[in-house]
Amino acid sequence: MKISIIGVGLIGGSIALKLKGKKLVNFIYGIDNNKDNLKEAIALNIIDEEADLENGIKNSDLVIIAIPVDAARNILPKVLDLISESQTVMDVGSTKSGIVNSAKNHPKRSRFVAFHPMWGTENNGPKSAVAESFSGKAGVICNHEESANDALELAKNIIESLDMHLIYMNAESHDVHTAYISHISHITSYALANTVLEKEKEEETIFQLASSGFSSTVRLAKSHPEMWVPIFKQNKENVLDVLNEHISQLRKFKAALEKENFEYLAELIENANKIRGILDKN
Repeated sequence: MKISIIGVGLIGGSIALKLKGKKLVNFIYGIDNNKDNLKEAIALNIIDEEADLENGIKNSDLVIIAIPVDAARNILPKVLDLISESQTVMDVGSTKSGIVNSAKNHPKRSRFVAFHPMWGTENNGPKSAVAESFSGKAGVICNHEESANDALELAKNIIESLDMHLIYMNAESHDVHTAYISHISHITSYALANTVLEKEKEEETIFQLASSGFSSTVRLAKSHPEMWVPIFKQNKENVLDVLNEHISQLRKFKAALEKENFEYLAELIENANKIRGILDKN
């Protein structure tokens, strides 16, 4: 099988490495506006050849769109225009409603499978790609009933080859849930990093005193705005909803400290500890 990957960065590159390792594909075209990414991806044996959009799609059985969600939303109809009824298109976007809706009325909508691999890091570019990144993680397919059976079967085969466990959701539910378990985490990390940078002016002190706990908490703040601003934009209403709740929770902690109500502070922490029981199941 030959595939084209539009966007040969972290996610697209990691998918390519894994599928090559599983020998599921025998040739990968890379399509990317960043020529340095293409050169690096070839040097790292992530892709076999660079291509433009038209030629890459023409020669592929499967096209995977792995670019920021606003760009994915714009390019998906164009990709569907170029494919035949025997080709399949997948995306890997972190928000789904906008992307799904961009192809809603396209005559080849059934050739598209909306996919979100639930993995990512703060790093970017082909050099950050890791073949085993997806193992054991959730692979979400949204609105599967809108995809043709053969396209869906191919997508399922891809997800299984990535060693992910498959979950079906509708796009709207997906975006609500990812706002709570992913998007708010990034906003919180950005806000904490900005707080520390504002209040602690001595960079050397931050470096010397930063514990593993602090480093892990602000790790997401190293994620690039080119990826995350479009995600927040596409999922604005859900992100605002969870952000308002998060601000409400912060106010509770603030009030408990201001009033020296340490019993209530302990209750807030004990209630938060319940998350351990949920996460430890996985």
